[in-house]
Amino acid sequence: MANTALPSRSSLAERLDVLPFTRRHLRLLTGSGLGWALDAMDVGLISFILAALTQQWGLTKGEAGWIASVGFIGMAIGATLGGLLADRFGRRQVFALTLLVYGIATGASALVGGLAALLVLRFLVGLGLGAELPVASTYVSEFAPARIRGRLIVVLEAFWALGWTAAAVIGFLVIPASDDGWRWAFALGAIPAVYALFVRWRMPESPRWLASRGRIAEADRIVSAFEADAGVGGAPAIRKEPASRAIAVTARARLATLWNPEFRLRTLCLWAVWLGVNFAYYGAFIWIPSILVDAGFDLVRSFGFTLIITLAQLPGYAVAAWLIEVWGRRVTLSVFLLGSAVSAVIFGTATTEGAIIAAGMALSFFNLGAWGALYAVTPEIYPTSLRGTGAGWAAGVGRIASIVAPLSVPVLLLAGGAPLLFAVFGVCFLGAAAAAWGLVDRGGQALDDR
Repeated sequence: MANTALPSRSSLAERLDVLPFTRRHLRLLTGSGLGWALDAMDVGLISFILAALTQQWGLTKGEAGWIASVGFIGMAIGATLGGLLADRFGRRQVFALTLLVYGIATGASALVGGLAALLVLRFLVGLGLGAELPVASTYVSEFAPARIRGRLIVVLEAFWALGWTAAAVIGFLVIPASDDGWRWAFALGAIPAVYALFVRWRMPESPRWLASRGRIAEADRIVSAFEADAGVGGAPAIRKEPASRAIAVTARARLATLWNPEFRLRTLCLWAVWLGVNFAYYGAFIWIPSILVDAGFDLVRSFGFTLIITLAQLPGYAVAAWLIEVWGRRVTLSVFLLGSAVSAVIFGTATTEGAIIAAGMALSFFNLGAWGALYAVTPEIYPTSLRGTGAGWAAGVGRIASIVAPLSVPVLLLAGGAPLLFAVFGVCFLGAAAAAWGLVDRGGQALDDR
């Protein structure tokens, strides 16, 4: 009689961890990366659109700040809800929902005629995109082979640079071309969401999540498909996991578990890092085009400078992707955060064109490398049953800082100009670098599949 026993959760995880990198991994990585790039393109476009709308609509700095911040309010709510939903209903379904919300709201933003409607739609865009990022990093980490897991997450995060670069190109070529340039920018931002939604529906569910819900047979079929693609045989069938292992846990219980003695320190430190990095990054990069305009550069020139600065994000990711498996998560994260702090202070005091571009490029290089390391370490420090919730709430709490940052920039600029503003960003980076040492570094180790 054929052996019909199903593999255990532990054997499924081990089989995923020892796989070589396959074409299925590549499709999964690029499919997830499309959503990541869309998120970056949207946030990047807003930085250029703000500069244009401030001139066209006569917006105050406070009104412009609210256009940016209301999107981050949506992202904060989306991140916390997205993680909870991903742990309850699965990673893939939440992916598709986030892109649907994003695409509709972004397309509608191109048609608005006033500030109130734009604020409502920016909130909805943020709701969709906020849920996407922590779910994507959790999803990819659960498929990635253990020895290259951190590197793959940094590569995933590198799609952010592609999206932001696309935003910079659109900002430079499209937005200044006519009074309706910003509308065309929103329209262009919605088009890729249709393709990304199609790609997401073709992606498999996470076997680790399926196994955690007691759906061992489905998980085994997906892992076997990856093994067949790699040309390796599956593990022999082992005993069937008892059904009692698949326990439905309430959202409230998962949130409470983040603060039990085992996870309390890592949760506290993780939230501190997310808060510091979000405040400094979004405070700086959302406002850089407008700050350059205020410094006397015209719209086209300031957008050109921002495009050059943005290009430095890609080598930042590349270096972080290499170092994260050499130095480890915590060292790489803290070094890139220290580099961000120094670059921020220099940028705030730069006066010549060359100094502004060089310091801005250094800030892009170190800051985006730090983002890559942060997204690599975040899903690794929690077990499978908490991974989406832990990553989602860390991102959601971080979004609080991204809400406050755009509103704080006008106040800080008025109080002490760019030197004070970027000194504050430097302090935030330093605090995040210190908090990084309270995180658990699981580089090269198997994920905790409890």
